[in-house]
Amino acid sequence: MPILTQILWLIILAIPIACIAWTVTHEEVFREPRDYCVKQCHEGKTIVKRKFFYVFTCEYCFSHYVTAIFLWLTGYKLLMDNWVGYLIAWFALVYVANAYMSLFGLIRQDIVKEKAEIKIMEINKAKAENNAS
Repeated sequence: MPILTQILWLIILAIPIACIAWTVTHEEVFREPRDYCVKQCHEGKTIVKRKFFYVFTCEYCFSHYVTAIFLWLTGYKLLMDNWVGYLIAWFALVYVANAYMSLFGLIRQDIVKEKAEIKIMEINKAKAENNAS
């Protein structure tokens, strides 16, 4: 596969990896299983149990496993056409997917901040109107 095609695959394949990892580790739809995993990773009796359940609470950790599944499904290799290509692709996809998730987290944080600022402005405006009356 030409290098430009490999890079295009890297950029595009990281999108669903980031989406799945973020959804499982952050979104409301998986809150109950995630809460159970958080409890188990804090209260588990063995280190293996604690680390196993921790994977489902950390987007970085979880993205490694999602990436491994995508590599198995797609056979994507980066730079080399042997097992080293899989290894390079694995770490590159994890890196790009986590960059996407970080960017998404920052955007969401800005949106939440803006909504809070708007709400404060609306409250202050309502107070000013009540004081004027």
